[in-house]
Parts: sequence; structure tokens; C-alpha cells
Amino acid sequence: MSDGFDRALEATLFAAEEAMTVDALVNHLGAAAAADVRQALARLQVHYRERGVQLVERGGRWHFETAPDLAHILRREREQVRRLSRAATEVLAIVAYHEPVSRAEIESIRGVQTSSGTLDVLMEAGWVRAAGRREVPGRPVIYATTPAFLDHFGLSSRKDLPGIDELKAAGLLDPVDEAFDALANEDAAAAESDG
Repeated sequence: MSDGFDRALEATLFAAEEAMTVDALVNHLGAAAAADVRQALARLQVHYRERGVQLVERGGRWHFETAPDLAHILRREREQVRRLSRAATEVLAIVAYHEPVSRAEIESIRGVQTSSGTLDVLMEAGWVRAAGRREVPGRPVIYATTPAFLDHFGLSSRKDLPGIDELKAAGLLDPVDEAFDALANEDAAAAESDG
């Protein structure tokens, strides 16, 4: 593809109000092939890697964003820190790791009832959305994360969520759970030696 194509793609992304998928870019640019758009995106991403703005892909959508080391320069007002309650944090984690998931499934995993306000807070933040209805009796609403969730947490996709070992290393897993696991292993070992 030509330098003109790269420039047209760059201008399209720069002027876009929202991040765009490859398919949306193909449609916007007319006769472009998806492979050509992907190659141009890769070239532009390399070109902008060390610049004040960077071309990034989050959840299959492309957009320009301020380089992380310069973001503080553009903040005119202090960001209000949004603290999630423990319940909201748990629900967000369950949705992220198990999506699509119904409220009953969330409650089953948490072991406690979830207030509708907790899901409302996550939906208001733009991190969780209603993703349809499960095809079972009662047709419960199912929930999933949004591209805004991926963007806020700097994830390209849900595959980038940390695994169990990473969570343990970061000290994010409850030590009580680890103690119960250790006791269960001790009980199993004792039962084997008695038998």
C-alpha cells in the first residue's frame, strides 16, 4: 500500500470519536482489504511508538492515546479517584474471568447475594454491560466486560488478565484461602498415611 493509504488511515483514526475495528476501517476507507489495513496499522504503530501519542489496540479496536509517560501533562484537573467496594471489585473480577455470566452465577461464585446497585456501579463506570439473556428458564440477563474495561486496565484482550500464579505473587489472593488449601493438603496426606 502507498504512503497515501497510511496517511488516510492515520487521519481516519485521528478524527474518529471512538476506537475503530479493522472492519470499520475497511468500510470507511472504501476499497481497502483487511490485510492491507492490518499492515498499515502495524506500520503506524511502529512509527508512533516513541512519540507523544501512540497507536494502540484494545479489545480489537484501534485508537490514538497519549503516551503513558506524558499523560500527567495533559491533565487539567485532578482525577477523582474512584474506589470500588470489595463487593464491586469481586463482581468485576467474576464478570471479567467468567463472562458472560448471570447474576445468579455471580452470587453462586461469591457465596453471597449481590445487590443490583453493585452491578449498576460497574455499568455506570462503563466497565460492565448487559450482554443479552441466557437461553434457560427465566431468561436471566448475562453480563460481560466492555472495551472501556480493557482500556482502563491497559489490557489488549481478556487473555491479558493475570493468572492464579500472578495474583498470588502480587499478594492479591486471600491468605485465608491459601491456609484452607494447606490444611486440606495436610488432611489428605494424613489420610493416606493412616490408610
